[in-house]
Amino acid sequence: MSTIVQDGEPVLRKISEPVPDGLFGTPELQNIITDMEETLDSQMDGVALAAPQIGIPYRIFIVRYDRTIPPPPMGEHPADVGVYINPEFVKSSRRRVEMDEGCLSVRGIYGKTMRHERSTVRAKDVDGTLFERGGGGLLAQIFQHETDHLNGILFIDHATDCTEVRKDSPDHVA
Repeated sequence: MSTIVQDGEPVLRKISEPVPDGLFGTPELQNIITDMEETLDSQMDGVALAAPQIGIPYRIFIVRYDRTIPPPPMGEHPADVGVYINPEFVKSSRRRVEMDEGCLSVRGIYGKTMRHERSTVRAKDVDGTLFERGGGGLLAQIFQHETDHLNGILFIDHATDCTEVRKDSPDHVA
């Protein structure tokens, strides 16, 4: 399991490199994905993670779909992870909405961002199979937030009404 790098680390501000074709289907790529999953699993408030957030400058992000929906009355949903390698947007809605946002690499800062209400991403899975996935609301926001990471952009670069919540604050949720 890796440590999530924080704002100020150069890897977060660089445009990530595409995953080369020769890496698909290899143990090396699977190890990166497994490390990302274990790292995200350790962050109960995290819904997604981009490879640069663990210091790997590749165009990869993962999403915990099970954390994007309310838990059932008894317990949690089983882990349901989507892997997006070399993602690109194929369409986004014209309508943009203001959304609350935070980031595992900018701990304790929250703000408002304007995001496309819906978006569709084309990416490859760990074996190199091309797929498309569309989403609205939180999932569309995740696609945009994680793709920003791959382009060296943090949400605080365009957020408004940013507030800091410190761990010793009564508003802090552990």
